[in-house]
Amino acid sequence: MAGNSQRKGAVRKSAKKGPQVGSGGQRRKGLEGRGPTPKATERTGHPAARRARTSTSTRRPAQRGAPKASTEVITGRNSVLEALRTHVPASTLYVSTRMESDDRIKESVKLATEQGIAILEANKPELDRLTDDAVHQGIAMLVPPYDYAHPDDLLSAELPGSPLVVALDGITDPRNLGAIIRSVGAFGGHGVVVPARRSAGMTAAAWKTSAGAATRVRVAQATNLTTALQDYKKAGCFIIGLDADGDVDLPDLELADLPLVVVVGSEGKGLSRLVRENCDQIVSIPMAGVTESLNAGIAGAVTLYEIARKRQR
Repeated sequence: MAGNSQRKGAVRKSAKKGPQVGSGGQRRKGLEGRGPTPKATERTGHPAARRARTSTSTRRPAQRGAPKASTEVITGRNSVLEALRTHVPASTLYVSTRMESDDRIKESVKLATEQGIAILEANKPELDRLTDDAVHQGIAMLVPPYDYAHPDDLLSAELPGSPLVVALDGITDPRNLGAIIRSVGAFGGHGVVVPARRSAGMTAAAWKTSAGAATRVRVAQATNLTTALQDYKKAGCFIIGLDADGDVDLPDLELADLPLVVVVGSEGKGLSRLVRENCDQIVSIPMAGVTESLNAGIAGAVTLYEIARKRQR
């Protein structure tokens, strides 16, 4: 009614649809993009952002001299001293403060100085962290990863006589590896080949067992041992495998003067099927008595001795 429209506070509303006066700027603003969607870790209140803030707040700062994941740590006064005596290659020797009165510590520091190994003082919390809370007796030593050769490099070694290489098939004890390295060095071998997986590697235990021979005998790592043996065949080598059920006894081996690759299998399973199929001969070591098998390190040493004896004739 006309009278009602004049009442104080009354407003006549338009029934028309569409844009009203002054709405153009709002609509243009609504059409503008907001940019790329932020990452979940950058969105306030998102679970991923909360987890990121939690991990950042609890992460400890990097410590001085922290070893890499592949670096081996030798702990204990006797172990460190023995490793230094056998010239295990090390990068850093950590010694606790006020430990110089111990004779083993003194000799370790002396040997490390002579071998050019860095020596750092460390308190007990630092050594506990460095050794993952192992019993360190106030001393620890870092051994960097071993620099393996390529299997082909062993054939080009500047050694007299026909190439003589030992390949390990399924041997996981580093002490056996160290013993075989020692025998290879003693009987004129050119090197040792180990598989990259499921095999013993050049750890501190292997270095110590080799009694220093690892500084002279090269160790190569093969991605696939079967393929490496096939490549050795193409290069003119004969492959012989050690097994109790051999085709020929070791004293009757006639291939000793030729380029040889001797494959030593594990004590339990022996040679794997594919490796056995790639051998030119399976050689057995004759034994008296009821002994089932020889330790892998001893079997390798006996075989290398016999080959060296035949080559000297």
